[in-house]
Amino acid sequence: MTQELPLWAANLAVFDTETTGIDTSHARVVSSTIALLGPASEVQERYDWLLDPGVEIPEPAARVHGITTEIARASGIEAAVGVQQIVTQLLEMIERGFPIVAYNAPFDLTLLAAEAARHGVAWPGELSPVLDPLILDKQFDRYRRGKRTLEAVAAHHGVEIGTAHDAGDDAIAAGRVLQCIARKYADVIPGDLDELHRAQVSWAAAQAESFQEYMRRVRDPSFIADGRWPIR
Repeated sequence: MTQELPLWAANLAVFDTETTGIDTSHARVVSSTIALLGPASEVQERYDWLLDPGVEIPEPAARVHGITTEIARASGIEAAVGVQQIVTQLLEMIERGFPIVAYNAPFDLTLLAAEAARHGVAWPGELSPVLDPLILDKQFDRYRRGKRTLEAVAAHHGVEIGTAHDAGDDAIAAGRVLQCIARKYADVIPGDLDELHRAQVSWAAAQAESFQEYMRRVRDPSFIADGRWPIR
């Protein structure tokens, strides 16, 4: 193992959303952050959005991220405008050569793709390269006990989260976790971003299959785990 940060992880475009719910086909984006991290985990650029999702924000969701319907309506931009800007910024980061880092990428990216379709925003045929610290943490430290939430994994790697469930703080923490993993497993993680993206597709499918087998054995014989990544 080495403590040197691999070149592919030196600059990362980190991304997160806060939403109205957890159903990616129906939930709406309420807030989002895209930031560019440098090799010392410093924030070099940051873009933040507060959207009026056009629907009521359920109280349970507002309790999580602190954004009520009233706040979103008073201060948020129109959802279609915000979604367009977010997608455009993500694509610009990729065009500049920076991979997109999203913790549990299928949630945020699937939801954003659904929002893009809802508002008539063009979506790329493939969004790549994407790096998912959750997939990588499970792949290279698969037998570690405990939860794999961002908070738990960040704590394991010694990364502080300013305010959990704040899109900006979560996105930045995810990028810093990714850099910790990149340092720790630099000798076994593929060094080519396109190769690493493809590897995560396979790893995500295998992890879902393993989880499905476990759940069917101990809890629900009909349980299905969706292993598609980074978009479902």
